[in-house]
Amino acid sequence: MNDSGDAAFETSAADGRAISAFIERMGLSAQGDGLPRIAGRILGYFIIHGGPTTLGVLARRLAVSRASISTNARLLRDLGFLEATAMPGDRQDYYQLAPRHYVRVLENYEHRMGALGESLSQAEREIDDAHVDAQARLADMRSFVTTARAQTRALIERLQSRDES
Repeated sequence: MNDSGDAAFETSAADGRAISAFIERMGLSAQGDGLPRIAGRILGYFIIHGGPTTLGVLARRLAVSRASISTNARLLRDLGFLEATAMPGDRQDYYQLAPRHYVRVLENYEHRMGALGESLSQAEREIDDAHVDAQARLADMRSFVTTARAQTRALIERLQSRDES
């Protein structure tokens, strides 16, 4: 059954409460990670319902303005969680949970860590060695970034090999 449209998602009252609670917890989790709470709620919705779903349906289901839904859906798309899609003969925008979105998110993170590592290395080269404490902090941060990036790459590879088997 396609549960992403405007028709009622058939659940018991207990399931409905559990789904609503999960969506709210996802909002709080996203907020704790520095993302908008609405973005987390949208992600929670898509983890349960999958999609594709229109922005209007999302706005109604989550009781949030369409403008806020649109802004946060684009953010989640740009981060790799969602993908935009279309339906033949329908001009509305649809979104759905991106396949293996967790790998896309990790790849984006690994890419950002690479850019941060390059920035730290450049700062180490350009800042005078007389700034001993600054150089030590830069080296420490670069070491962390290098390790985090390598571990993230290893996780991506494990997830990809798991998905291939």
